[in-house]
Formats: sequence, C-alpha cells, structure tokens
Amino acid sequence: MGFLKKEKRTAVSVQTQGGYPPVLPVTAGERALYRALREQVPIIDAAIYKLVRLIGGFEVYCPEKHTENALRGFLKTVPVNGCNMGIDNFLSVYFEQLLTYGNAIGEIVLANGEIRALYNASLEDLEIRLISPLETGVFVVRDGRAEPCRYPELILTSALNPMPGSAMGSSILKGLPFVSEVLLKIYRTVGINWERMGNVRFAVTYKPQDGELDRGAAQERAEQIAEEWSRAMQEGRNGSVRDFVSVGDVSIKAIGADNQILDSETPVRQILEQLVAKTGLPPFMLGLSWSSTERMSSQQADLLTTEITALRRTLTPVLERICRLWLRMHG
Repeated sequence: MGFLKKEKRTAVSVQTQGGYPPVLPVTAGERALYRALREQVPIIDAAIYKLVRLIGGFEVYCPEKHTENALRGFLKTVPVNGCNMGIDNFLSVYFEQLLTYGNAIGEIVLANGEIRALYNASLEDLEIRLISPLETGVFVVRDGRAEPCRYPELILTSALNPMPGSAMGSSILKGLPFVSEVLLKIYRTVGINWERMGNVRFAVTYKPQDGELDRGAAQERAEQIAEEWSRAMQEGRNGSVRDFVSVGDVSIKAIGADNQILDSETPVRQILEQLVAKTGLPPFMLGLSWSSTERMSSQQADLLTTEITALRRTLTPVLERICRLWLRMHG
C-alpha cells in the first residue's frame, strides 16, 4: 500500500516587486487640501455628491428565496455609524471618501455571532501599509504608534485607480489644486474690486471764493460741510432720507465710478471646463449652461454610463464581502 506524498506548500512571491513604502504616501496635509477644495469650490463638492447619487442602488439574488429575503432584510436594516441604517448609507459615505482621498476604509462590526453594524473609518486615525506585494494591512495610530488591526478579515478597504505596485489610490481631485487656486484668485479679486468700486465713496470739495474768507474761516467752513455730509450719509444707512445743503462752491464726485472691472467670464469658463472634465459629468448636470441648446447627447450618455459602471466595479467587491460573510455566518 503506497502513501501519497504530502504536497509541499510554498510561499507566494512576486518577482517584479521592488522596495515599497511602508506607509500610505497620502499625508494629512494632502487630505486637508482636498477637504479645503470641496469647501471653497462649490462645483467640486457638487460633482462628488452627483457621482455618489449616480452610482444608484443594487439588488442581491440567491438560489433560495427565503435566504434572498433574509439577506435583503439585513442589508436594509443594518445599523451604520450609529446614526444611519442600511447598506446604501454605508456605501455612500464609503464612495465619497474614495472619490475625495483615493482610498476608503470601512469595518464590519460583529457581536454574538452576528453582523451588528457597519462603520466608516476615518483615514486620519489609520495607516495603510503594504505587508507583502499581494497584501495590504490597515494599522491604527494610537499615541504616536501604529498597531495592526486584530481582525483584518473584518476590514474593508478600496483604492481608486492605484499606481502599479502601490496601495495608494488616486483622488478624483488630483491635479485640481493648481487650477482651483487660479479660480479662487479670480473670485477673490472680483470681490475686492467690487468692494472698492461697488461700494461708492464720495469726494466733497469746497472751493472758497477769492477774498471771501481767510484761512481760518475756510477751515471752519470745511469742517461744518464734512460734519453735515456725514450726518446725511448716516441717515441714509438708517433708511431715511436727509438732504445735504451747503453754501458756496461745493462739488461732490463719486470715487471709482469711472473705473471698469476686468471681464472674468472667459478665464473662469476655461478653468471650469478643466474641473468639469476631471469629474466626467456633463456641464449642465452641475448647473453650467454654456449653450442655449444644452442637452445630453447619446454619446455623452454612453460615456457617462461607462464612467459610472467603472466606478461601480470598485464598490462591488466590498458589497460581496459583506454579503458572503453574512451568508456564511447563517449557514
């Protein structure tokens, strides 16, 4: 009687993998920059929310109908982050984090042999490290030290368009800080110009007649005119009308009324075209009507569908892991 030789298991290695960085290169400063972009440029924030909504929902199917109904009930009622409910809320926050930072991390919370909740983790408290060429680990930062998660099988992580040989994803906002800085500079300058020229200031000039008054009397008359003009302007701020009456050669001229503000429509549109191109959305979906017949053509609809399908493929493995774990825990 012969015995089968026990198969010898070998470790998996990647021949083309060189030295890799131990920590995810996205720093806290870069994440703060992306948050600042969303806060200061509303069209970027609107584009991300539009993409989150366009992802849409999903349905699960199982060979056994009662199992399918139970799984659907779980996905509809699972607590999320302590204040929400349902897998859609979890995926919305997860996908928004993925678009903004290029990486997203979530966690499956277990209790008494059941999936009790889903949690969206903050990247500020975590580090993503390459443990091996084919394995990524999530480490929790406590008191300046990084500790590995005790149950990595419950951690959900995704990277958006990662670079080859890296766990670092590419944020959808990558490449926008420069053009956004120019756009904000234009908006800031327009605001300053309107503050200077839109808020009209007046120059009141009093010219005494030759030989009419001496220098002291002219100064006194000028102070009286200034006082009366200030009262008239103050009454205007309070909503009432007060006439200004003066004796002598007095001229009043608006300061800055003759100057013109530079036209910002063309440069602003050029910058907005760059922002819209990065999001992959049609301009009219972001409230930009650059044409009187703005509408979505069939080619644009196909491109948008392709874009959304590619983004959904990034979320599909996360959803499948949650569903598989629930099915295994219920036999």
